[in-house]
Amino acid sequence: MTLEVRFWGTRGSIPSPGPDTVRYGGNTPCVEVRGPGGALAILDAGTGLRGLGRHLLEAAGGAPLSADIYLTHAHWDHIQGLPFFAPLFASGHRFRIRSAAGLRPRIERAVRAQMAPEVFPIPFEEVRARIDFGVVGEDDAVDGFGVSTHDVRHPGGALGFRVSARNDPGPVLVYIPDNELDPQAAYEAPVDWRDRLVAFVRGASLLVHDAMYTAEEAVAYRGWGHSSAEEAVDLACDAAVPRLALFHHRPERTDVEVDALLARCRARAAARGAELEVMAAAEGASLVLSR
Repeated sequence: MTLEVRFWGTRGSIPSPGPDTVRYGGNTPCVEVRGPGGALAILDAGTGLRGLGRHLLEAAGGAPLSADIYLTHAHWDHIQGLPFFAPLFASGHRFRIRSAAGLRPRIERAVRAQMAPEVFPIPFEEVRARIDFGVVGEDDAVDGFGVSTHDVRHPGGALGFRVSARNDPGPVLVYIPDNELDPQAAYEAPVDWRDRLVAFVRGASLLVHDAMYTAEEAVAYRGWGHSSAEEAVDLACDAAVPRLALFHHRPERTDVEVDALLARCRARAAARGAELEVMAAAEGASLVLSR
């Protein structure tokens, strides 16, 4: 079995289009995952979701669409693509917006509120597709995936997802777009939080992880809920994963600066003697994961 992964949005916090972000992209988080039989899971619904929606409609040729949309949390950059997701406004499609039980009520409120008349011309109640809000692990709207969650360190709470083909020992994607790895940052977390995180990541074919800052920048933003790229490399090495995609690029970071940070991260992995392929997630890039 294989998993096909495509990046539609890789930027953090706010869309950052322009000539300096063309290669890695300016849209906020959205990742398409294809599993057995073409089953579709969408990880986060940032502005990258707009392009994915257009692509899905064109590829479907009028056939009904069905997918689960897994939201790590309800911060704007992870939900702001939903009002511009074209399939929502066409009848016959079905989408289930899913998160952990503890986050589900807050996520539903936030998704509906961002389409309130005060801030958006079309209310959520007028979308034509069938939309259900659910919890990860409950009656899947789309067969083919096994998804588990892990609480991560981010203000307001957030999740990491571990995605695999259902009942299959094949490839595993671990997706953690917002997470602060700095042990000096103050969070209510178990004393063994990092060991638990390493265990959650271990065995993944690909780790997509928050790499918002450089090591130097991260000190000034401690408590903001994001990691340095170097910390992401250390996590990948500790979990012995073969592949790391740096994600949630800082809005101000240019393509040239991402290149330089990527080179630093590759050198760090090599210095640790790790067999780790490090890449920077880029809009439009596709990966096929297999064991």
